[in-house]
Amino acid sequence: MDTNRSVAFHTLGCKLNFSETSTLSRQLEKEGFEKKAFTEKADIYVINTCSVTENADKECRQLVRRIQRLAPESFVVITGCYAQLKPKEIAEIPGVDLVLGASEKFNLVPHLANLTKGDATKICSCDIDTVTDFKSSYSVNDRTRTFLKVQDGCDYSCTFCTIPMARGKSRSDRIENVVADAQTLASKGVKEIVLTGINLGDFGKSEEGGKKHTENFFDLLKALEQETNMPRYRISSIEPNLLTNEIIEFVAKSKRIMPHFHIPLQSGSDAVLKLMQRRYTRDLYQERVDLIKKIMPHACIGVDVIVGSPGETEDYFKESLEFIHALDIAYLHVFTYSERAATKALTIKPIVPMQERHERNKILRNLSYQKLQYFTESQRGATRKVLFESPKVNKENEGMLMLEGFTDNYIKVETPHRAEWSNQIIDWKLL
Repeated sequence: MDTNRSVAFHTLGCKLNFSETSTLSRQLEKEGFEKKAFTEKADIYVINTCSVTENADKECRQLVRRIQRLAPESFVVITGCYAQLKPKEIAEIPGVDLVLGASEKFNLVPHLANLTKGDATKICSCDIDTVTDFKSSYSVNDRTRTFLKVQDGCDYSCTFCTIPMARGKSRSDRIENVVADAQTLASKGVKEIVLTGINLGDFGKSEEGGKKHTENFFDLLKALEQETNMPRYRISSIEPNLLTNEIIEFVAKSKRIMPHFHIPLQSGSDAVLKLMQRRYTRDLYQERVDLIKKIMPHACIGVDVIVGSPGETEDYFKESLEFIHALDIAYLHVFTYSERAATKALTIKPIVPMQERHERNKILRNLSYQKLQYFTESQRGATRKVLFESPKVNKENEGMLMLEGFTDNYIKVETPHRAEWSNQIIDWKLL
């Protein structure tokens, strides 16, 4: 295949996937490929997949069908978690030319050089246990806030989750490399880095030349605070058992790390947490939230919750709902449990009917709306620092050009466009 061709990317799933897609895009542009929007005709389409839910799998198949209607002669490449977990299933989708598993994702360029349209779908995958190297990735020129991947994989065994099977064992970049990446991004004009990983708080596991290194996430935060000039860092998501008191106290004093925590809970019932094989109790979770709000009353706390998982009886759900209702948090990300092949959750009873799962999702999404309204109202009158992003057209306001941005504690702000404010940090009074 000629490398002087056009390529379009689409990302499904998490922030870490966005950082990896951006890195793949830069690799191909460096080789002479022209980047196009996914809605345009391109010679190659690359879909970086997620497989946390069944909907993510379905969306991948729908995207392939869309490409077939738009550009049937184009090459279609599928990579990411879905590609690692079910490569043969993907290879059977009409129109897919190449499936790249976890070990081959960043070898996209040489694989494209050997691709011929009309050949049988090529699968390049491996046993996930053999994936032990770490590939640094970050997004740039895609968003004002840049996602920087510093950790990958997971050693946990949550009964509902396929990520260890798709991503492999926990492994990390070295602190010195992360600091260097942060400085590179600062030189490009980036104002905020979102630190991302599969199990971010487990940062520190790495091996080089047969030598194991013992760094940790707290060490990383201290280095970024002291050794870089990046104005803002944001912690994407961190397990409550790995969010130590010293990390919370450090963030409270930090000039660079934003007072914003996203802490997965999954359930507010200890019985369900045990069935999920989570590594904490709700008491520990409560302690983390209480400490954050005690020393940072203005801090924003987001929470992941799964509804309808096997074993979540009506009483357990009510227990979870009451616990979450009492938490001093700002918003919820609510996920409806989806059966995943080869997970332990498939053996747990009782199974929650799908209609009931959706009802529980609706209840928690309504609670999330109320929580966000309350948190936003609590900040009214305060002056916070807002990082404004690129201008966007407000379709509801006669096409007016607007600037959107987020405060340090993650409150969304919108104002009529002013060119000099784009990608700038502005003191803003919340009205």
